[in-house]
Amino acid sequence: MKYLASCLALVLLATPTMAQSIGEKTGINSTFGITPATEDFVKQAAISDMFEIQSSQLAQERGNAAEKSFAVTMIKDHEKTTRDLKSMVSGGELKATLPTELDSVHQSKIDKLKSLKGADFSSRYNIDQVSGHKDAVSLFERYAKGGDHPKLKEWADGMLPTLRHHLEMAQNMAAGKTVGKH
Repeated sequence: MKYLASCLALVLLATPTMAQSIGEKTGINSTFGITPATEDFVKQAAISDMFEIQSSQLAQERGNAAEKSFAVTMIKDHEKTTRDLKSMVSGGELKATLPTELDSVHQSKIDKLKSLKGADFSSRYNIDQVSGHKDAVSLFERYAKGGDHPKLKEWADGMLPTLRHHLEMAQNMAAGKTVGKH
C-alpha cells in the first residue's frame, strides 16, 4: 500500500512538469494554465487562423445569413492576424516556423464541414466556432501573460479584445441571436 501511495504521489508531482513538454494542441497546457512556448504559440495561432478562414469560406457557401455575415468578419480578421504573424517571422523579429497546412485535428473538422449541408452544417460550424474561439482566447491569454517574446506577447495581448468579441459573436450565433459586426 505504501508503494502504491508513493507511486501516485510521484505521478501527481511530475504531472505539471510533464505537461510543459506536451505539445500545445493537446489542450493539457490550457487545463494547467501553462504558458505555451513561443514556437507552439505561433504554430497554434497560425493553425487557428487557417481553420477560421477555411471554415468561414465554407460558411459563405453553405451557411445561413447570420453565418455568412459572421464568416465575412472571421475571414477579414483572421487574414489580418495571419499577415501580422508572417510579417514578424519574415521581418526577422520572430524566429519561428509557420505551418503551411492544418494539423490533422483541424483538417478533420474541415473535412466534416465539407460533408455537411443545411442545418447539419450550421450546427457543426457553430460548435466549431465557439470551441475554436474559446481555445484561441485561452492560448492568447496564456501567452500574453507569460510569453517569453516581448513583441509577440504584446501582440497577443492586443489581439485579445478581438478574439473575445469573436467568441461572443460565435456564442450569440450558436444561440440563435443576431450577430453584429465589430
